[in-house]
Amino acid sequence: MKVLLFNGSPHKDGCTFTALEEVSKTLNEEGIETEIYNLGPKAIAPCKACRACAKLGKCVIDDEVNAFVEKAKDFDAFVFGSPVYYAAAAGSAVSFLNRAFFSAFMSGKGEIFLHKPGAAVASARRAGTTATLDQLNKYFTITQMPIISGRYWNMVHGQTPDDVRKDIEGMQNMRILARNMAYYLKCIEAGKKAGVELPKQEEVVFTNFIR
Repeated sequence: MKVLLFNGSPHKDGCTFTALEEVSKTLNEEGIETEIYNLGPKAIAPCKACRACAKLGKCVIDDEVNAFVEKAKDFDAFVFGSPVYYAAAAGSAVSFLNRAFFSAFMSGKGEIFLHKPGAAVASARRAGTTATLDQLNKYFTITQMPIISGRYWNMVHGQTPDDVRKDIEGMQNMRILARNMAYYLKCIEAGKKAGVELPKQEEVVFTNFIR
């Protein structure tokens, strides 16, 4: 079992990474393999809503987003972390995830994320974390992904990595989150061995408020 942790911060070893590293270490202690994917300071183009991904089988903007979607096939669960920018996730992380999830769905690769556990982690100096977590959790709820929680909202506070390490409650919650993730992954694995099938999928129906 493998978990992919997405660091949506431009800082490779910053506050968000510090939180994700704690999650990763605890998952490893639980026998779960992990990999941290660092977005870094790259300029990520936003989704153009061209829907070309439905025909191409990938996003028309051929950059690291497509590589990430391919990588995601080999993982059983995900943790998406982001620093707080104006009470929201980092813009580059949002552009990245918008394209990753939309292109996977439109290209018929929705099973890459479907029914796989997901968790969101937010890092802030002070506030805006709950709004950011709500934003990130929506990627899971629209993709039928079970949301994994800790014993509190999955957030850490501090202006530097050392500050985050001093956030004793926040760091403890990262470990609790990791153990909960490991538990669900082991339950899913046991269910597969017992012959429990995934929920039946219906053809998606699209409507709007006009018709």
